Amino acid sequence: MRTYLLILALMGLAACNIAPAPITPSAPPATSDTPRLPPSVAVANFEEVVARVEPVAESVCRRETPRQNCDFVIAVERDPRAGVNAFQTLDKNGRPFLVFTLGLIAEARNIDELAFVMGHEAAHHIEQHIPQQRQSAREGAFVLGTLAQMGGASQSGIREAVEIGAFVGARRFSQDHELEADRLGRIIAIRAGFDPVRGSAFFERLPDPGDQFLGTHPPNAARQAIVRNTAAQFGRRN
Repeated sequence: MRTYLLILALMGLAACNIAPAPITPSAPPATSDTPRLPPSVAVANFEEVVARVEPVAESVCRRETPRQNCDFVIAVERDPRAGVNAFQTLDKNGRPFLVFTLGLIAEARNIDELAFVMGHEAAHHIEQHIPQQRQSAREGAFVLGTLAQMGGASQSGIREAVEIGAFVGARRFSQDHELEADRLGRIIAIRAGFDPVRGSAFFERLPDPGDQFLGTHPPNAARQAIVRNTAAQFGRRN
């Protein structure tokens, strides 16, 4: 069971009604040919996004899930080996952390892209995806481990079944969770005054994961549809 417990521990790494703020004037989305911003501008953009998105995310969190900790901490991972990444996690007290690597901050080509990612990660917490993922992993591990035991599997066979069950359980709703976070994240970005369609260009520059079995992320086309539909509800169109 030690491997099973380790898998569950690693899963901690993975989210009043406010009137929308005025959206800043739109500009063409960034492409792979759009140059990166100077470091000083990228840092200034990140600080502005934190100042505008965090209070909106906290208000949405308190309204939608008042019983969980909504005191967001937004941190920067400064190790250059961390690459281009952002994730949501919880400390031992359930306080939500949104972590951004320097690589991601440098990769964002405009302020809307940073807001897009920050809203998405905050939405993971608001939608309570980490507890749901842990519970699904426990259920998968229990079911396959029990079946292996009933089938007379060896101890190593049972451990392998537990690991596979936890893996499948954790991945079971990953794509649904990403689309849920896309939708609520766009709402957060819009209410903070950002352009979610322009911001979604960040993910469009990433490789399309396609429709993979047990893939962690949905196809880019599905995510783009969520962005446009959500933006249209707020009167914001391409």
